[in-house]
Amino acid sequence: MQRGGLRCRAHFIARREREWIGRLVLVAVLNLIYIWTDHVLFWGLTALRVWAVIDCATRKAAAFPAVDKMTKPAWLAILVLSGLFGTYIPPPVGMISLISVVVACVYLADVRPAVREVSGGKGR
Repeated sequence: MQRGGLRCRAHFIARREREWIGRLVLVAVLNLIYIWTDHVLFWGLTALRVWAVIDCATRKAAAFPAVDKMTKPAWLAILVLSGLFGTYIPPPVGMISLISVVVACVYLADVRPAVREVSGGKGR
């Protein structure tokens, strides 16, 4: 009887170890998905900020006041500072990063089309 009891106990321990290993693998996979999602979001949002800065830098300065928007140096300073803060202040997909993305989106959705219309769609 003693042997059968030990065998059942060993089987129970082995089953519990397999369950724990399965849970650890699941946690590792979820962690990897989180890390990759974080990297994709970080680089995507960084690309959006860089696009806004480059677009603003290549537009004519006279076109900004012509459409009743802030001046080109003001927009450029706002975009560069918010881009730097959003990119380099951790966490990379945190509140400051999201605020800087909103600034870039406001420029790209509101200012860029108006300035582009006045300047004929061309930069400098």
